[in-house]
Amino acid sequence: MTRARLLAFLATTQIEATTVEHPPIFTVAEGAAYKAQWPGGRTKNLFLAAGDALVLVCALGDSAIKVNALHRLVGTKRLSFGAPDVLFDALGARPGSVSLFALANDRQNQVRVLLDHRLFAHQRVYFHPLENTASTAIAPVDMLRFVRACGQDPLIVDFARLERIPIRSKA
Repeated sequence: MTRARLLAFLATTQIEATTVEHPPIFTVAEGAAYKAQWPGGRTKNLFLAAGDALVLVCALGDSAIKVNALHRLVGTKRLSFGAPDVLFDALGARPGSVSLFALANDRQNQVRVLLDHRLFAHQRVYFHPLENTASTAIAPVDMLRFVRACGQDPLIVDFARLERIPIRSKA
């Protein structure tokens, strides 16, 4: 899926999105200077794997993610960072541009989605729109709408406590 098709998909799913252009950003640290003045939550996204189990973590950029303990929440063997070829095969994304929006490429619904509960404290949250030269902001309730439109049911997580949080939104 291209960025243009993603933005069209968001529109047809009634998800209001605002996109900001910027130089290529590969890490949270690289993006800090550009995104500091943007209102809302800035994210980091991790693609993890344990054998055939694939997990996409979407969290606030300052969240500490205990990768070696996440397997307890999702019922897998220990997770580690997924290989670039596995990432591309599953989500059509390359390292540095993976985000929640890559889930639109998961046609087999093989990637489990974990959303940081702290994202819901912001009016808008930013994700790369399938390329790292822009960031697209959506409302937290629309994160849920997007994930569900992709055929998934996300797991909301308190990463500090490694606990599941019940979903209260009807998105």
